[in-house]
This record gives sequence, C-alpha cells and structure tokens, in this order.
Amino acid sequence: MFTDGAAERPTIAITAGEPAGIGPELCAMIAVRHATQPFAARLVVIGDAELLSARAARIGLAPRYAPYDPASFGHAGGVVDVLHEPLAAPVTPGHPDATNAHSVLTTLMRGCDACTAATFDALVTAPVQKSVMLDAGIPFTGHTEFFAERTSTPRVVMMLVSDPGPDALRVALVTTHLPLRDVPAAITRAAVAQTLSIVHHDLVARFGVRAPRIAVCGLNPHAGESGYLGREDLDVIAPAIADARAHGVGAEGPLPADTVFVPSHARGYDAILAMYHDQGLPVLKAASFGHGVNVTLGLPFVRTSVDHGTALDLAVDAERARTADPGSLAAALDLAIALARHRTSAHA
Repeated sequence: MFTDGAAERPTIAITAGEPAGIGPELCAMIAVRHATQPFAARLVVIGDAELLSARAARIGLAPRYAPYDPASFGHAGGVVDVLHEPLAAPVTPGHPDATNAHSVLTTLMRGCDACTAATFDALVTAPVQKSVMLDAGIPFTGHTEFFAERTSTPRVVMMLVSDPGPDALRVALVTTHLPLRDVPAAITRAAVAQTLSIVHHDLVARFGVRAPRIAVCGLNPHAGESGYLGREDLDVIAPAIADARAHGVGAEGPLPADTVFVPSHARGYDAILAMYHDQGLPVLKAASFGHGVNVTLGLPFVRTSVDHGTALDLAVDAERARTADPGSLAAALDLAIALARHRTSAHA
C-alpha cells in the first residue's frame, strides 16, 4: 500500500540537489505545474525551505510550498511539501560552496533512508556537484554508488531511459564513473552476468516487460573482431552472456556498439547493455537530452533522476535561470510514479 493511504497516489521524494545549481529553480517549476496540472502523487521536496522559496521568487514564481507533516496524507490543491534540511552557509547561485556539501549529502541520506523504510514510495534526485563533495572531503563518486553503499546493495545498475513510451530506448551500464583506463579490468564475467540479471529482473518487476530481450555491447570495436581487436569479448563477455542465458535471461551478443544503436536494430530490444559510461550514454542523450531519465536498478526502492548536470551557467543569472527546461525532472517524476505504482500493484 502507498504511504499516503491512497493506492493511486504514491508519495515521491525529490532531493533539491546542489543549492548553487539549477535544482531549486527546477523544483519551483515542478511545484507550479503541480498546482495546475497535478502529478498523480504527493510530492515532498527535501532541501532548505528558505532557499527553495527565495530561488522561486528570483525567477518570478510563487509555488505552493508547505512544511512536510509525516502524520498527514498530504495537502490538497497541488501543494508541494518541503522536508526542511538547513544549509550551513548562504548560497550564491552559480558558485558552489563546499561548506554546504554535508547538508546536500544529508538530503540524500534522508531520502534514501525514508524510501528504504517505505515512508516514501520513490526518490527523484536533482543533480549534485560531485567536485564540491570531493572538495569537502566526501568520497562521493555519484548518486548511484552512494545509494548502493547506503543500502548495502552489492551491485546496482545505472540505466537511462529516453522517454516513458513503448518505444523507449533503455541503456544500462556495466561500469559507471570510472576512468577509461580502469574499465577493462572492471569488465569481469561475474560483473556482466550480475548486471544482466539485475536488468532482466527490474525490466520484469518494475517495467512490466514479460520476456525482456537485452542486447549486450562488446567492449572493443566490432566486438573484438574475432579476437583481433581484443580478447575481452570472446573470453569475458560471451561466457557471461552464456551464464545469464542459462538462468533465463534473454541476452544477445556481444554485439558491435557502433551498429546496435541503429534505431531499426535497437527497437528489437527492451534494453541495451553498454560496457562503460561513454559507450552508451552519448547515443541516448543525443536522442533525448533534456527529457531522458536516469534509473538506478537493483536498489530496494525506486530511484530516478534527471539526465543533466547542475547547470551552474544557467543558475548564476536569474534571467537565464528562467529559461531552464524542467522536462527531465518532470519525466523523472512521471517514471518514478509509474514504477512505484507498478511495484506496489505487483506486490498487492
């Protein structure tokens, strides 16, 4: 059952992201839309309440924010709840301050822990500035890795989705935020097989795909050219695909990455598994940037995110901030709601 007591209306948490970035403005745009075209959910933004209101006013918006009350079933009339997490220092838009890094990290902790405890039904994250986390001495490589460690999940999978429709391009990754020189050593038989298992499971359990077909990219050009351009495809990836298929996963490959993304080919699969970040994501972002959604598979809760960064260049100036496109955040919300509803109905 959904946390707010209404089966058709899940509670979705949204972390406001880097306070000097575009996240607060995007949250305001979403809240204003929610007042006139309500999302089918209770929305709870986790962030500094004063900052959220000030940055909304800065771009001429007056969203209906209200303090989050966990004892209530939410507010009527398109009101967005705010779970207040105070910042440590004043914010200058466009200029991140490492002093606030621990406050930002706490928003992620609170959202993650509340979803794990089923207080919230899904988590949507606005972008954070990783360099600021590192400047503050926080060993942060990304949301995906942070939530995996926080929930003691041995392996999670980053997948980007182009749109919510039936012809959506879904691209999952075996490795995420690694230097390119470290990728080959991270492509192990176990890693590929486990990633395929997670992708298959979540396509069935969360996306409602009955018998998923997953295309697996090779690591090397032309999938290794029969070993002449590298042995990893023959010695590591192909055996991992065989392992996955033996456990009922509909995986095919390894396939050359330069042809598997051709639309007429890609449409034959429910997901494409790329070996590393910049093998798969540039194709998806070229097709849907600004409206794509990042989904973390394998977690004990639903988590989606935007497909873009903090946009400090937009946030620095109010006039430019007004032009920010909330499309990816809206798409991330729509997908989180759909996945939360499907997950709950599947467990009913």
